[in-house]
Formats: sequence, C-alpha cells, structure tokens
Amino acid sequence: MSERKIIHVDMDAFYASVEQRDNPQLRGQPVIVGGDPGSRGVVATCSYEARTFGIHSAMSSARAYQLCPHALFVRPRFDAYRAVSLQIRELFHEYTDLVEPLSLDEAFLDVTENKPGIEYGSRVAREILQQVHERTGLTASAGVSYNKFLAKIASDVNKPAGLTVVTPAQAQEFIAELPIRRFHGVGRVTEKRMLAHGIITGADLRHRSLEDLQRWFGKSGYYFYNIARGIDHRPVVPNRVRKSIGKETTLNEDCSDKGEMMLILA
Repeated sequence: MSERKIIHVDMDAFYASVEQRDNPQLRGQPVIVGGDPGSRGVVATCSYEARTFGIHSAMSSARAYQLCPHALFVRPRFDAYRAVSLQIRELFHEYTDLVEPLSLDEAFLDVTENKPGIEYGSRVAREILQQVHERTGLTASAGVSYNKFLAKIASDVNKPAGLTVVTPAQAQEFIAELPIRRFHGVGRVTEKRMLAHGIITGADLRHRSLEDLQRWFGKSGYYFYNIARGIDHRPVVPNRVRKSIGKETTLNEDCSDKGEMMLILA
C-alpha cells in the first residue's frame, strides 16, 4: 500500500488578514482583532505586524495595548470570515472529498487519490495555495506528509505563505529536532510534566519506553510513543461528529452566579 498524501492547510493570520484585505488603511499596520483594550477583551488574532511586538491570540487586549499602543483594534466580523471559509472549502473539494475542517481557517485534506489525478501531494498543495491567493487575496500555509500529525506541524514551519513537505525518509530527523511544546496534544501542563522527566525534544520523547510514558501520562502515553516515531494512523474524517458546542463572552465584571451566566450564554 502506498503512503498516504495528507495536507494540512492553515490560513495566515486569518481574521486580521481579512480585515486588512477589506480595509486598505489597515494594510501594513499592526492590527488586532478582538475586544476593546479599555475593557476586559482578549485578542482573537493579530496581524504579523502586531506579532513582532510579542502580541498573540488569547492575550488580554489591555496587555496588547501596552505592548503596542499604536495598534489598530478591530471588532471581529464573523460573517465575513465564514464567507471566506466557505469559499476556501469549496476550493478544497475541487481536489478531494476527503476534507476535514478543524476551524474556519484550517483543514486536513487526504489527496492520496485526488480528482485532478496529480501524483505528488506537494504539487496539489502548491496549486491550492496559489488558488487561495488568486480567489481570496489571502495567503495560506501548508504542510504535506504521510499522516495528520506531521502535516499539521509542517504547516507551521514556514509561515506565512509557506509550504513544507516531510517525507517518510525525513520524518525521524524532523521529529527529533522538534521542541516538545510543538507536539499536538502537548499543552502547558503536559509540557511541564514532560520537562520534569527530561523530555525536551522529540528525540528525548522517542528514547522513553512505552511503559514509562503510559505510567506518566496514562492513555496519552501510547499516543506520544507513536507520534515520536512518526506513527499516526488517524484518517481524514470529512463529517466529524461534534463532541461539544461552545459559546463564550468576556464580561466587564466578575460573575459567580450560575443562573446569570446561563442567561448570558443562552
């Protein structure tokens, strides 16, 4: 059986890029999409110009303002983002029906058997990135590999507007050099636990036994053991069943009343 060809496409600074595309006055400026810095808002995303000041998503808008007082704060326009997301998704389906959206701005594609009959996954990815730019005026980055884990990490290597390919022959070296925080499934808490066990890079993770990893991380230990070796058999699932639904808002004042919270989120 031939190796799968998996692509992970991730739009570059998506919300901020849509705002800069639609408003010429924002182009080349540090743009922050999110809440008002005078309130308790948070940064949804920001342009690459803003990121040079150390601003990132989930940061408080007040802190972002401290880092870059001349930044331009913009309220999110989700209808505009959804419209572009639909446009991009329709493009993906011109190449394959095996499209697994992860959010408005990213998706996995299995192009092992693709509609144009293109042999190389890298060529499919290059065409898609070109078409995204021509049709939307926006840029995206892509990672191409033989599984989802590697494709997703690869898409983040050469942002913005980058394409990174990780072949089976390159995988072990690629994984070995990765900081452990770059591994999907390793958040701050897990990273701290891994560091406590001397696991700093993918090479360190690979040198730990399955027994140790399962003892330290429970069921996740098996997952970490496999991905450290470039093993990830998860398929691209076009119609994933949503396991949860969420809604959030930032309040101006603290609230501890459950009933009031339910009314706000209803």
